Amino acid sequence: MAEKVDVLLINPGDTRQIYQSLGDQLSAIEPPVYAGLFAGYLRHKGLTAAIYDTPALLSSAEEAARAACTDFQATLIVMPVYGFQPSASTQNMGSAGRIARLIKEQDPDRKILMTGTHPAALPRQTLEEEAVDFVCDGEGPHTILGVVQALRSGATDFANVPALWWRDGQKIVPSRGPAPLIQDLDQEMPEMAWDLLPMERYRAHNWHCFGHSNGRTPYASLYTSLGCPFSCNFCCINAPFGKPSYRMWSPHKVVGWIDHLVEHYGVHNIKFVDEMFLLNKRHVGTLCDLLLQRDYTVNIWAYARVDTIYDELLEKLHAAGCNWLALGIESADSTVRDGAHKSMGNSEITQAVQRIQKAGIHVLGNYMFGLPDDTPARMQDTLDLATELNCEFANFYSAMAYPGSQLYQTALQEKRALPKEWSHFSQHAYATMPLANQHCTSAEILAFRDKAWHSYFTNPRYLEMVLGKFGPQVVTEIQQMTRLQLPRQLLEQPVP
Repeated sequence: MAEKVDVLLINPGDTRQIYQSLGDQLSAIEPPVYAGLFAGYLRHKGLTAAIYDTPALLSSAEEAARAACTDFQATLIVMPVYGFQPSASTQNMGSAGRIARLIKEQDPDRKILMTGTHPAALPRQTLEEEAVDFVCDGEGPHTILGVVQALRSGATDFANVPALWWRDGQKIVPSRGPAPLIQDLDQEMPEMAWDLLPMERYRAHNWHCFGHSNGRTPYASLYTSLGCPFSCNFCCINAPFGKPSYRMWSPHKVVGWIDHLVEHYGVHNIKFVDEMFLLNKRHVGTLCDLLLQRDYTVNIWAYARVDTIYDELLEKLHAAGCNWLALGIESADSTVRDGAHKSMGNSEITQAVQRIQKAGIHVLGNYMFGLPDDTPARMQDTLDLATELNCEFANFYSAMAYPGSQLYQTALQEKRALPKEWSHFSQHAYATMPLANQHCTSAEILAFRDKAWHSYFTNPRYLEMVLGKFGPQVVTEIQQMTRLQLPRQLLEQPVP
């Protein structure tokens, strides 16, 4: 018998399409945080909710659509299209669109709403292209609640629902105005609906558990704050919020969630998804103090900026269980960084990495090739900086013009080639296509990125450092990782 709920939230995603073979063992399987938060918000408002996590269940789009139509009787189906990297919403649109089409083929009367970074950035285009009835161009909770209440009352006019684009017959009705951002997160979104998720399915990244790779499950990710006050030109994360912003849950609320995860699900590996975790010193310091009072240990990683590394917090962070900080270093060239709205010097970067490591915290360096002012020589400088810093792990990305970012708008204005399908925005996909700039072609950027990745992880100095810090088993794991060569459609022809 079908489960009757007010809202069914479907987390879309196709791990094989997005990660190729990396998804088999190396990448994380992360809980859909926004789906969990939205479900918690709706239950707090007295509604019922369910979550279907397509990638965690290893389901195909066909299986997800079949479950939506046969296992659930929902007033509204919601697809929160987000990614597990800050800018990775667009890559999930292929899966989201296919699931929506299949649901409509089986039951045209099912009502579907899309929300998330990509739909918020391109609401009209999303409604034109996808088999959905509604698109939210804002944060989500107020809009979802408004649509459900309207549907339950039998309404056919949704003009009073904020931040909503909808279909009126063949006509697309644009949003009449934004929904207010939720300010009191503790009161309005007080819970994550962990009980609606297949918690046994989630798995930490391989590097997150260096030295204890057999303990990557259970795993959870959660926000302690929402939004980002910065405006990096390659980033789209503020699209649902309408502007740079920053709001926090109280440290007591966050640690209460962690208590629940540890006590009920045995979780110790945790990711703080916040785009800017190390921003508010009082927030982070109080959170650490509360964790230090607990009789359990956790293995946390979080994002940070080079210019928000506070010495007075580092040792406390490590003692509280934060073992990794991911730094957005991006480039070795100040011109490239300035163009990306990240003004800092190489000496500041080096000192930040050294200070973090001195406190006993490992560093994941994030680097990006092909930003607007990048050249082949500048990309080499970035690889040289990465090699010199010798962080415990590194991510190498190609510049992508994600919808919602300044790069996307610039690419449209300059008529630069963009990926043909939304899934091709994935950094690791077979058909990925970076944004070309005036100095480098897409193929040149991608070829350099893949070369840099292999060069970094096979460097003897890096492997020696890993051996000393994590032991021979981790060296073996990295060597196995470097034997995985991702096929790239763009590189099947020689780079001119």
